[in-house]
Amino acid sequence: MMGILTEPIIDTTIDTTIDTRIDTAANMTSDDTIDLERYQRLVRRENNELAVQPYQVELLKLQQHLEGNNLRMIVLFEGRDAAGKGGTIRRITRYMNEKRYRVVALGKPNSEEQSQWYMQRYVTQFPSDGEIVLFDRSWYNRAMVEPVLGFCTEDQHESFMRNVVGFEEDLIRGGFIVLKLYFSVTKKEQQRRFNSRKNDPLRSWKLSEVDLQAQDLWDDFTQRKYDMLVRTHTLSCPWTIIRSNDKQKARLNAMKVILNSVDYADRNPDLDFTADQKVVIPGDLETKLMEADLERRGKFKR
Repeated sequence: MMGILTEPIIDTTIDTTIDTRIDTAANMTSDDTIDLERYQRLVRRENNELAVQPYQVELLKLQQHLEGNNLRMIVLFEGRDAAGKGGTIRRITRYMNEKRYRVVALGKPNSEEQSQWYMQRYVTQFPSDGEIVLFDRSWYNRAMVEPVLGFCTEDQHESFMRNVVGFEEDLIRGGFIVLKLYFSVTKKEQQRRFNSRKNDPLRSWKLSEVDLQAQDLWDDFTQRKYDMLVRTHTLSCPWTIIRSNDKQKARLNAMKVILNSVDYADRNPDLDFTADQKVVIPGDLETKLMEADLERRGKFKR
């Protein structure tokens, strides 16, 4: 039985911490040694965390609504390497009830999984009643990553593209709430993030051999992305593009997209739930924008 929703345990020490640091900075003399740029980044980061907290409260209400109505929600997080998927997922789930959500990030399929129906290992991870599952990359690996890197045959790729729309329509008819989010980052910003990871001993583990190929294969991924959007964006299960060069805007607007997908109770009337149209782009509009850009650069393939 559900309990009454109470305010989440949110780190209110952030306000005090920021004030303390500001006071400290004001009293510094020219003789003080400080990495001012790093300090400013830290303050911005903490201010960003404060900005999303009201929406994290709303995500708790959404989670309780799903549980109370035995609803099952699936959210797919797709996009290029270093597009900001993982950081967004961490902010979305930060205060959620751990018993009622799961983050699924499947690795390379083992020999047994390779012999099964391609969707099998994803289906086994689907939510039960009242649960939300967030896929950090999903079955759409077969639409982009696998064909570009040679991890599947063209026949396997084409079979997936022919059947995935029907698969998702079956999910919708079966009562699942399915959201497909694609995080879109520019080539220049991806390279900057790769360089940042490479030079940071705490994050260098994030940079894999596959990541290092991403820049060289940029145009191949772009073509696969276009094909994926054209063939798998549907009225019943559309793609939503999240412009993610600005991580903070991407995280906040991804939260809004998720919250707007369900009509849950006790929504805060003082919050702005309207997504930024410069950040959140419908999948069908993205294909038109991509067509114009590819034609301009002489790289459009129908």
